[in-house]
Amino acid sequence: MNGDTLEDFVKRVSGEDHLRIEVDYGGGFVRLQTSEAERRQAAQDIRCSEHIVLEMLRNSRDARAAHIFVATSRDGSIRRLTVIDDGCGIPDHMRELVFEPRVTSKLDSSHTDTWGLHGRGMALYSIAQNAKSAQVVCSGENLGCAIEVESDVSSLPEKADQSSFPTFSLDDQGVVQVRGPKNIIRTICEFAIQSRAHCAVYIGSAAEICAVLLAYGTATLSAVDRLFCDDVTTLPIVKRLAATADPSEFAFVAESMGLHISERTARRVMDKEVEEAQNVLDRVKIEQHSYSAKRRISKGSNPIVKISSPDKSALLDDVMRAYASLAEKYYLNPSVRPTVTVKKDSLTVSIPLVRTEDSS
Repeated sequence: MNGDTLEDFVKRVSGEDHLRIEVDYGGGFVRLQTSEAERRQAAQDIRCSEHIVLEMLRNSRDARAAHIFVATSRDGSIRRLTVIDDGCGIPDHMRELVFEPRVTSKLDSSHTDTWGLHGRGMALYSIAQNAKSAQVVCSGENLGCAIEVESDVSSLPEKADQSSFPTFSLDDQGVVQVRGPKNIIRTICEFAIQSRAHCAVYIGSAAEICAVLLAYGTATLSAVDRLFCDDVTTLPIVKRLAATADPSEFAFVAESMGLHISERTARRVMDKEVEEAQNVLDRVKIEQHSYSAKRRISKGSNPIVKISSPDKSALLDDVMRAYASLAEKYYLNPSVRPTVTVKKDSLTVSIPLVRTEDSS
C-alpha cells in the first residue's frame, strides 16, 4: 500500500465519504460513522476561548482540585491558556489518550452541573479538535496537572473586551446576577462562585501565576523540603517553584509547567517584584458574602449569622450618629448605648429611650 495506513488506503480507493458514512439510505439520508458524528459534535461543544476555559476548569474541579491556577496571554491572534491544578493528576501513559473521544475517568461519576452534563469524555477531545494545540505539559498521579492550550482567535473567536471585570448584584429572590462582557474573566468568576465550596481559582499572567505558586509552595513546604529537594518532579506541581534554587532553574521548571517566562522575569518573581495572581473571589468578596446569605434565605432556610465584636461596635457607632439628631429633637439622651440581638432570621438594634432629665 506504498506505506499507507489502512485508513489512508480506504480513503484513497473509496473516497473520504466512505470513512464518514456508516449507512447510505438514499435520497440524501445517511447514518454517520461514530467518528464523524463525534467530530461534528466537537465543533459545536467549543465555539470560543471562553468555552475552552470553562471545560478545563470543570475538568480540574472534577479531578478534586482544591486550587486551580489559570495563566492567560495573547500574542496577536494566538491565545494561550495554561491551567494548573492540585487534583489527582493524569498518569503518564494517558497524557495523549485523554484527548481522544469518549476517554474519561468518570465511568460512574458523570454528573450535570450549571453548564450541562460532564463526564462524556468529550471535553478535552473537543478542545483539541478546535484549538491549534492542546497538551498535558506536566502531570502525575496525585501530583496535579498542567494543561496548555493555544488557539487562534481568527478561527476560534473570543469577546473583544477581555479586560473588564464583571459586576455582581442580587435580585429580589436573592439570586446573584452577573453583568459585563462574557469574557474569560467573567467565565472564571461564574465558575468560581458556583464551585466555591470545592475549589479556589486564580487568574493572571504567566509571571503572576508563578508568583502566587511560589508563595503557595513556600507557605506549604517546610524549609527542609525546599532546600534539600533533589528532584522537584517528586513534589506536587503547584509547589515545585518553591524548591528551585536560582532564576535559571525557576524559569526551567516554570517552562515545564506551561508557564513561559524569561530568566530575568524569574529573578523578578523570586525577588517578589511581581504581583501575585489573585483568587478571583477576593475581588467580589462583599458581593459574594451577601449572595451566600440571601441564597440560603431564598431556599427557605434561615441563615445563622455570627457578627464579630468589632463589626457590632461599628454598627452601633453608625446607629448612634444617626440617632443623635433625633434624640436632640425629642429631648432624649444621645449617650445611651444600644444593644444588638442576632436571631436566626433577624438582627435587632434596641435603643433605650431615656429623657435627658431622667439621666441627670
